[in-house]
Formats: sequence, C-alpha cells, structure tokens
Amino acid sequence: MTPPRIRVAAYVIRNRAVPEVLVFDHMGMPEAGTQVPAGGVKSGEELEEAVLREVAEETGLLTATVVRQIAVESKPRPDSGQPRRTTFFFLRASAETPDAWDHHVNGDGDDAGLTFTCRFLPLPLKRPLADDQDAWLGNIDPRWTTVTGDSQ
Repeated sequence: MTPPRIRVAAYVIRNRAVPEVLVFDHMGMPEAGTQVPAGGVKSGEELEEAVLREVAEETGLLTATVVRQIAVESKPRPDSGQPRRTTFFFLRASAETPDAWDHHVNGDGDDAGLTFTCRFLPLPLKRPLADDQDAWLGNIDPRWTTVTGDSQ
C-alpha cells in the first residue's frame, strides 16, 4: 500500500467589515480553479512551518500567523488517485493586507515559474473552491460554510 502524501492547506482570514479568505488563481490556467495555499510537507518539517512556507511561496504573504489546526482530510489526489492527507489550518492576515496582487513563484518546487493572482473573497463563499478546498471553512465559523445550490 502506498503511504499518503502529507500536505497542508491554509485558510488565511482577514477581518474587515466582512471576514475574507485569501485565494489565488493560476494566471493563464483557468482550468486549475480558485484555490487556497496548499502543498506538500518537506521531510523533517513541522506542519505549522510547512503551512507558513506554502503561504509565502504561493502568495508572497510573509505576515500571516497560525491560529490553529482545524481539520485533517484523507482523500485521493484528483489527478492520480494516489492517497494524500491534508491538514487544514486557520491563519490570520492583517486588515491592512492588500486586496489583490500578482505573485511570481520562485524556487525549484512544482509551482516555480508560475504567476498566481491573489485576492481576498468575502465569507461565506458564493462558489466552492477547486478540489472542494473550502469544505472545512465551517469548522472555523459555521457561518462561513460555502453556500451552494445543493444546500438551499
């Protein structure tokens, strides 16, 4: 049996008049969908370190702080069907964080060379995120559960 790929995902929340979550889109790759920062944990890396690194790598945001772990999800990768386990974290961003920006990913990871369009969306979300990444927002605040046509 193949061991699961260990991952982290971040709900970076900015509190304004309405709470907002940080998301991004792959510039030039609309089929990838809107996502939250997420990715693999490096060997020897603590989960909290990994989630902060992923936020920095994928969005350029260096000032987010970890509040707490909120869920662990085990499900296969959508592209390969291989097992993966993702730990979702609740992070905070300053209310002064910009509304939107483009971030060019450097380094040697899977996302190197890509440009992500980052922005904050009000909660609850009007549409689900790619790969159902929004599934655990309600664990932070039940009012943040994504509103979909199925739940009405």
